[in-house]
Amino acid sequence: MATVSVLSHRPVGPMKPMHAVNNGPLHSAPTQKRSNLEAYKAARIPYARNHDASEWIDYGGEFVVDIYSLFPNFDADPENPANYEFAVTDVYTANIQSTGTETFYRLGSRIEHQIKKYRTVMPKDFKKWAVICEHVIRHYTEGWADGFHYKIKYWEIWNEPDLSAIPDKPKSTWSGTPEEFYEFYATVATYLKEKFPHLKIGGPAVARYDEEWLNGFFHRLTRDERPVPLDFFSWHCYGYRPQKMLDKCASVRKKLDEYGYTETESILNEWNYVKDWADGWVDTIRTIISLKGASYVAACMCCGQNRKDLDMLMYYDAAPCSMNGLFDFYTWEPLKGYWALYAFADLYELGTCVETVCEEADLYVTAAKGEDGRVAAMLCYYTDEETMPPKTVTVSFSEGNGKTEIYTVDQDRDYEKTAEYQENSVTFTMQPNTFVVLKRN
Repeated sequence: MATVSVLSHRPVGPMKPMHAVNNGPLHSAPTQKRSNLEAYKAARIPYARNHDASEWIDYGGEFVVDIYSLFPNFDADPENPANYEFAVTDVYTANIQSTGTETFYRLGSRIEHQIKKYRTVMPKDFKKWAVICEHVIRHYTEGWADGFHYKIKYWEIWNEPDLSAIPDKPKSTWSGTPEEFYEFYATVATYLKEKFPHLKIGGPAVARYDEEWLNGFFHRLTRDERPVPLDFFSWHCYGYRPQKMLDKCASVRKKLDEYGYTETESILNEWNYVKDWADGWVDTIRTIISLKGASYVAACMCCGQNRKDLDMLMYYDAAPCSMNGLFDFYTWEPLKGYWALYAFADLYELGTCVETVCEEADLYVTAAKGEDGRVAAMLCYYTDEETMPPKTVTVSFSEGNGKTEIYTVDQDRDYEKTAEYQENSVTFTMQPNTFVVLKRN
């Protein structure tokens, strides 16, 4: 029997935004009556990174988010509002903000797999590119050019520039050398932080933990007497075992601390279940949209919450793509993965993470407590093995005399109440790749 202790009298820190995502809600023309706007809102997603929005016509395609789209003629005057194309991105951003989710704005471009590159070409004037970004920020936060006063505090510079440094691989994310990117980042980050000291300026959303590339990046940022500001460092990690993510969390934090960025947030802003990018890709997609894929999401959120070296997780992706395990590709209705985010939001809203004790393999747990004394614990039985037996689990709470309710996500139920107890200790059985939330009044 597996045992779990929820020590609600021992707070360990705030609940963190482990249930953030990439991309916003899908909302079509009224005549089609297809939308996930209300479901997206109900999930209480804290942040939505808008990277790769331009991949999808449902968001606006070629005309949305990317700097190349917003300022199509680089030779034009960046001070003139007439040279910007904000209309489509305004609608996309308004849809995100309307759900209560805050946009996490990626300044740059989507990846380009086609033979000729347009968006990922190195800007010919780094300072001018920074000035363009300044006006994008002012449009969405200060009302410039008939804009808005949204609360958008995270502004990320570029995406996966290190991919273009892989030998014999196409330069699909950055056309220049690593050294040119380091200089580009330093120029843009320094300029934007001077203009917006109250905002979080960071990046660069690296795809890999490449020691040589990272050392070059951080050496450039710290070589001068005044280091380049780095409010957050963003990075990506795909896999099928939560431990891979945890190992990378430790490596990233160690690297940041090594170069003096001890207060810089570590944000994993692309992650999902991936077992095979090549021959097994179709099987990976099947898993992403399945209950097993949802359980992987729940397990990783529990792990991330319990780490001191990770500040945010952003699931890739809520867009209408093959890596969306949250919403059906055709109907936009919730899949099993949606309920993992929904369930975690119930803990996140309580505010304070409390200590849990669990030494059982493949069982992942985190718990939270509210100011009113309510407690909730999230448990996930995740395994990548083909056949595993059910687990009998006993969960004990250190406080309270109220009832305990269990909400279950399995093959037949979507976060439905399945049991109620009056005892401080409850015992139940979990099938492999399912998850539950225990709510204690």
